[in-house]
Amino acid sequence: MAKIVSRIIKTRKAPTPSAPYSQGVQVNDTIYISGQLGTDPSTGELVGNGDVIEEAGRALDSIKGILEEAGLTMDHIIRTTILLADIKDFRRVNELYGKYFTKGTYPARAAYQVVAVPKNGRIEIEAIAADGGIEDQAKL
Repeated sequence: MAKIVSRIIKTRKAPTPSAPYSQGVQVNDTIYISGQLGTDPSTGELVGNGDVIEEAGRALDSIKGILEEAGLTMDHIIRTTILLADIKDFRRVNELYGKYFTKGTYPARAAYQVVAVPKNGRIEIEAIAADGGIEDQAKL
């Protein structure tokens, strides 16, 4: 039977959780990143005064920081889920989102409008990443 190895990932580049959860958890070669709001890590407050793009950028920067702590990059992400307070923001968020992936290949993704985002935010983004030598079969 294969041994399962896990570790908690935490960094100052992402907000400290205000509830009982971890910023990220690595189980073997998979990293599960908790939903990130547009929260400033130093103040714990939402950025942007309700601007979904500023919140999205901060959430993506937090995800990037968590991945860096695990020794990975945004290009290791294999799946994201985006939760929006208003689905009409999807197009604008999508334009920013694409800039965070440098290889021009993108993870699988789902996006939903939800009744509410914590802290009255406009967006929350969670991610799953994989370590262990990702090879892009489309480019072989």
